[in-house]
Amino acid sequence: MNVQLLSDQQLLNSYLSGDQSAISQLIEKHRRRVTDYIRMLVKDRDVADDIFQDTFIKVIRTIDSGRYVENGKFLSWVLRIAHNQVIDHFRQLKQSGKVNEADAGFDMLNTMRFSERTVEDDIVDGQVSDQIRAMVAELPDEQREVVMMRYYSGLSFKEIAETTGVGINTALGRMRYALINLRKMMREKNIILS
Repeated sequence: MNVQLLSDQQLLNSYLSGDQSAISQLIEKHRRRVTDYIRMLVKDRDVADDIFQDTFIKVIRTIDSGRYVENGKFLSWVLRIAHNQVIDHFRQLKQSGKVNEADAGFDMLNTMRFSERTVEDDIVDGQVSDQIRAMVAELPDEQREVVMMRYYSGLSFKEIAETTGVGINTALGRMRYALINLRKMMREKNIILS
């Protein structure tokens, strides 16, 4: 049967009724979205794969213990767990003194090009990218988080709100203030994006 045709609730019910393959189908159904989200945050395929595994181990344990309550937002719930796993990963790196700016870097210029890149393109993009990365790093945590989720993960504001556990208006407000702050910093630093 096509996994995409079964709802998350149907797959969960099958799993809880003893069908062990249903949890594999559920994981496979959301694998790409969750993996992409984690990779966007950690910028390392191997680390992202480990965090993905840890995320679904936690998901399965929570379901098995009867603590998961289906409310039609399974993917948002999984993304929140993944998000918390990423935060734990960076906390561990920070405690061990291994985090640097590149580990949590941002590529706001990650656009598709239709012509060959020149050395000048690389230099300019590198300089602007470094400046933007530094500005995003200066944002308050909540604003930086919304910017990353919106622009790198492609999440809707509803999904951002659900993942971060805030109301949609709060998520929208955080993005608004993040953009205001970024524009202000760009003016102060004389940065112009073409």
